[in-house]
Amino acid sequence: MKLKDLEIIVTAPPAPGWGGRYWIFVKVTTDNGITGIGECYASSVGPEAMKAVIEDVFARHMAGENPENIELMFRRAYSSGFTQRPDLTVMGAFSGLEIACWDILGKARERPVWALLGGCMNPRVRAYTYLYPLENHDINAFWTSPEMAAEAASDCVSRGYTAVKFDPAGPYTIRGGHHPAMSDISMSVAFCKAIREAVGDRADLLFGTHGQFNTAGAIRLGQALEPYAPLWFEEPIPPDNLLEFAKVAEAVRIPVATGERMTTKAEFATVLRTGGASILQPALGRAGGIWEMKKVAAIAEVFNAQMAPHLYAGPVEWAANIHLSVSIPNLLIAETIETDFHRDLIGDAIAVEDGFIPAPTAPGLGIELDEVLAAAHPFDGEGLHLQMQEEPCNYVDGNSFAGGAPPKET
Repeated sequence: MKLKDLEIIVTAPPAPGWGGRYWIFVKVTTDNGITGIGECYASSVGPEAMKAVIEDVFARHMAGENPENIELMFRRAYSSGFTQRPDLTVMGAFSGLEIACWDILGKARERPVWALLGGCMNPRVRAYTYLYPLENHDINAFWTSPEMAAEAASDCVSRGYTAVKFDPAGPYTIRGGHHPAMSDISMSVAFCKAIREAVGDRADLLFGTHGQFNTAGAIRLGQALEPYAPLWFEEPIPPDNLLEFAKVAEAVRIPVATGERMTTKAEFATVLRTGGASILQPALGRAGGIWEMKKVAAIAEVFNAQMAPHLYAGPVEWAANIHLSVSIPNLLIAETIETDFHRDLIGDAIAVEDGFIPAPTAPGLGIELDEVLAAAHPFDGEGLHLQMQEEPCNYVDGNSFAGGAPPKET
């Protein structure tokens, strides 16, 4: 069995667009007709440029190869062009293709992917969701309203979720880490207070940031949140200096979580070795693929750290996250996004049931991508999957953070 053909499908989720401006799926076919689906979570170049990268990685390192040779293909891609270091764009391309290889292998053996990764450790995976506006909420006012966030959190808990994530402390800026405005700290505290009062001890609070703050600013914010006992303080500083995470972890009595923008065991091992994080959040369509993150999970065990796969993408990466989650002993929780488009693209093959995701039982990833539906929603924009603003933190009028991919007008 050899890898033969590649097709790339770029689709844009309809309004309000939770999960990013576009998703990049790859369809790989072997010489004996088995197809595998993967997803490339890479946003540093536009989708047309990324398609060229995916095609190059496939042709250069994978075409004609046995899909079983995951390690060999990874080393080729990781070492390409005399690099042998984490490369976000190349690893984003390889990750989606690698996921497709696992889908092929599972289908060839008529077993779910988790069965090929050591078997089932977790018959069901604890899920969490980001807080999104309810139908009765003003979508623009939602992001600075602790009251609306508390209502959304109560709704999630009523549906079985035992953890909810929110990130009111903007802005998400290209300027690197900054000190939060005092109004941002007050807003963050108000969100934690309102949500904690709404859900009590029925759910964990997951406080998100997107690397907005410098080290001192992150510590100042984190210490203000401590009375509400969040389960984690997510990516409090930019990921370009992994050694600084340890300073935050030492100063704040909330577990530090990070990993959405990290790739390969080289980066994850660094933050573990320095004590910078106790919760790792790999995005499998970017981080190096399923096998590389299985290795990271094993390294994390040694440091008493847990895995919490990240999702701000489409349902194929989500499926890969779930198979990894089922197979590892140090799973904490996995992110999910519940929209009609996510569900319809995979025919509801994987779903959240009372706050948990049952281990998939069908061969491969256990999903079939609706290619017709995906093609019916082409991406025609100019932005990247996620965007960062150029304007600095507003210390006068306050900041409103609606996520890296602002909602589309309905």
